[in-house]
Amino acid sequence: MLRDHLYGDTILVTPGVYDCYSARLAEAAGFKAVSTTGAGLANARTGVPDVGIFSLRDNVDACRVIARSVSVPVSADAETGYGNAATVHHVVREFEAAGVNALSIEDQTIPKRCGHIPGKGVIPTREMVGKIEAAVSARGSGDFLIIARTDAIATDGIEEACRRAQAYRDAGADVIFPDAVRGPDDIERIVSAVDIPIRINMGFGLRTRDTTPLMSMSDLKAIGVRWVSLSRLLPAAAIRGMTNALAAMRECVETGEMLERPDLVADMSDIQKLMDYESYFDIERRFVR
Repeated sequence: MLRDHLYGDTILVTPGVYDCYSARLAEAAGFKAVSTTGAGLANARTGVPDVGIFSLRDNVDACRVIARSVSVPVSADAETGYGNAATVHHVVREFEAAGVNALSIEDQTIPKRCGHIPGKGVIPTREMVGKIEAAVSARGSGDFLIIARTDAIATDGIEEACRRAQAYRDAGADVIFPDAVRGPDDIERIVSAVDIPIRINMGFGLRTRDTTPLMSMSDLKAIGVRWVSLSRLLPAAAIRGMTNALAAMRECVETGEMLERPDLVADMSDIQKLMDYESYFDIERRFVR
């Protein structure tokens, strides 16, 4: 159960996944849970920026196949809840039925933006409280976690973010997720403000001006963080890997020679193992006449 990981001895670390390859690789690497990356899903599945264009149906469908492909818990990103508190009630039921174990809802205005992109706005606290209360009311199981994300640090400062964290906790949120924190001082303030788990996003491997400064897992745990997500590492790594593979393809085209580059690819046997071809073959052997 995902909640157990948040109150265990070790900090929960979830890679940001965006398809069944990335989800299964994360599970195979030993991670105890995964988080879908809203930006990664929007970019990879529909070819659009993470600015609120990615639809509820696109998101739920993507999360359903990801959750089905792994045995570890999956946390999903429901962006702003796709509307008001009434829509959030419906959204929670859709994601829970899709098999995910937690849902993040943010307090940005619509259309939203990726957390580290300038120009964000936040809705009134009262409106977000209604969304959280609706989410808590809609879930069928208390094991399904409601994660309240706030982007208020960027718009109104840390004091307002702390006030919102307290209001969201009182509304029933299980986890507080302050995005685009500016460093350990911000994190310590949020941790001190509430007595429920805090989730922090680390932009490991991504060099952008507005990304939260990197901190070690031990330092994050020491100041009270219970959950760290690495949302953009896997899609960014995949982009780099495919870019390198395509450059090798272009070299083959330009030279007219077909070069063997095992350093750029997974072996076919590794792909078959990852996607559990053997289970299908076993069914085939048993039943196909």
